[in-house]
Amino acid sequence: MGLLSGLAMLLATAACAAGPPSPATPAGPAATPGPALTDLTRLAARRIALSDTVAAAKFGTPSPIEDPARERRVVDDAAAVASREGLDPARAQTFFRDQIEASKVVQRGLFRLWADRVDLRPRARPDLGAVRPELDRIGAQMVAGLRATSPVRAGAGCPAALSADAAAVPGDALHREALDVALRSVCGTS
Repeated sequence: MGLLSGLAMLLATAACAAGPPSPATPAGPAATPGPALTDLTRLAARRIALSDTVAAAKFGTPSPIEDPARERRVVDDAAAVASREGLDPARAQTFFRDQIEASKVVQRGLFRLWADRVDLRPRARPDLGAVRPELDRIGAQMVAGLRATSPVRAGAGCPAALSADAAAVPGDALHREALDVALRSVCGTS
């Protein structure tokens, strides 16, 4: 199954599991931030946490942090699914580029740390192929999250709510920096 069909299937599953829209997230451009924005922030944090595993899988191997072909597929597939869901594909591409860049922030930071501190290096090499399906699942949930937060992302209260949601996520300086990158394009016009 390709990334596109996988994202579409996972998006449909996520939408069914989510049920009807939450009454705490009213429709319309003046909508106030609510649980859906918090959920999107948590998804970004979960994806960032997986970056540790991705880094451990790549560290000390010929696999580079940059993977332009995979990155292009993820961004293009997200845009295609977003378009089918009535979202702006260019905004979805920007959002997913930010997710990829956030992962690279973590990977680069951990590579530097592990180069300096042998005692902190991963003891086992995870299978990168086993991590990617989870990244794809989170990606599908993120597209659903973008759809669910469309009204609130365009609202004036979005930046403050997003900042509060991000501050509630535990993490060290490296992972907080990555979360800032992951969330930088969330607020604004849908």
